[in-house]
Amino acid sequence: MPAQIQAATSRPELARDLGVSHAGAIVVGTIIGSGIFLVPAEMMQAVGSAKLVYLAWLVGGLLSFFGALTYAELGSMKPQAGGEYVYVRDGYGPLAGFLYAWTWFVIAKPASIATVTIGLVRILGTFPVFAFFSNHVVNWPIAVSYGQLVAIAATLLISLLNYLGVKKAGEFQLVFTLLKVAIILGIVVIGFSYRGGSWSHFAGSYAAAKGGLAGFMAALVAALWAYDGWNDLNMVAGEIRQPERNIPIALIAGVATVGALYMLVNAAVQFVLPASAIAASPRPASDAIGLVWGTLGASVVSAAMAISMLVTLNGTVMSGARVPFAVARDRYFFSALAEVHPRFHTPSVALAVQAALAILLLLLGGNFRQLFSLAIFAEWLFYMIAGSTVFIFRQRDPQAARPYRVWGYPVVPALFVLSSALLLYYTFTDNLRNSALGCLVILAGVPVFYIFARRRSHEHR
Repeated sequence: MPAQIQAATSRPELARDLGVSHAGAIVVGTIIGSGIFLVPAEMMQAVGSAKLVYLAWLVGGLLSFFGALTYAELGSMKPQAGGEYVYVRDGYGPLAGFLYAWTWFVIAKPASIATVTIGLVRILGTFPVFAFFSNHVVNWPIAVSYGQLVAIAATLLISLLNYLGVKKAGEFQLVFTLLKVAIILGIVVIGFSYRGGSWSHFAGSYAAAKGGLAGFMAALVAALWAYDGWNDLNMVAGEIRQPERNIPIALIAGVATVGALYMLVNAAVQFVLPASAIAASPRPASDAIGLVWGTLGASVVSAAMAISMLVTLNGTVMSGARVPFAVARDRYFFSALAEVHPRFHTPSVALAVQAALAILLLLLGGNFRQLFSLAIFAEWLFYMIAGSTVFIFRQRDPQAARPYRVWGYPVVPALFVLSSALLLYYTFTDNLRNSALGCLVILAGVPVFYIFARRRSHEHR
């Protein structure tokens, strides 16, 4: 009887239901969104030559890979829900950890979800059957279009899938990531089958490019944006089986796979289109495959982008909810956010509140885009801070269990931290207004932290 009472009163925990294949799919599926299909134009406009575009892809891929190696050590050492929150909290204290969680929960993740779903709607809107998405359903008290309703429905459906179990969400991620990779490889084959293609395009140039160091940095930022999302795996570390083994494997293999796919897609686009055509096109991949297969080819690329964004949405929803859950478990946030569903073993309240915040942004229309730009520099700030904790833990706890040790330490993590600092500086100076507002949003979390810290100390008395 006492054992039964204890079982009944013990709180439910998150379930370690994700295997190495699910973990790898979270890395690959979350990273590959619409970026690879769109940024080649931006990169060509910045640097002006195919060779420098490739250099930007290579440098961006290496920096992301160095970050993945660093996070592999951190994730195998501290395999708990919340990922970066846990590293920042343990490395720099509860206030720094809370400010990370505050920024992610209030702005970054809801704005990411809203951005991905609106992007999904725009891609679907290119199909004639969905042309009505731009029409308004209601005009008062706020104007709401059919497209916004579809974006809200996508947010609710993917949030519900994650609510019903991390294994269900993981299986969805795995199946659709495999489909996504197959379509991308198909696009590469179609591109290289074009009879009008030429290897001479790889030596071409675009005269009106920005050029210089500023141009290369702009191209590198675009590449890193396309590579972004590999860190989401660490946020669900508390639900991965054998995390000390599977987190490093998934991170390293996942980022390497994405790098290879990006290079192949970029090569196929450059084989079909000259540098000037890539720079002038808002959708280089669609235009390239459209030349080979006509309207059908462009539709294939649009379908690939839609599937990509749906899988990215699933990874974003899954990882985002674990951050407020982890900080609430430490009793520095609303206790309801720390609840685990007794049947589904998911952070159910955190998922519901995250969905509600994203839907609120979607109803506000285009205003969330400014919020998203506020969070861009914060992303690099916390990459830098979280990555730097590997040095703190090595010095503070040299004998701690480290199932995986980052290759090339201390050079590899130092390069990642320094590159994050450089990109932080670049994004801050490139958009001073939004970066300054972003700082204010982060600092607004300081009084909130102390309110919860005071309440926490009273509970201990």
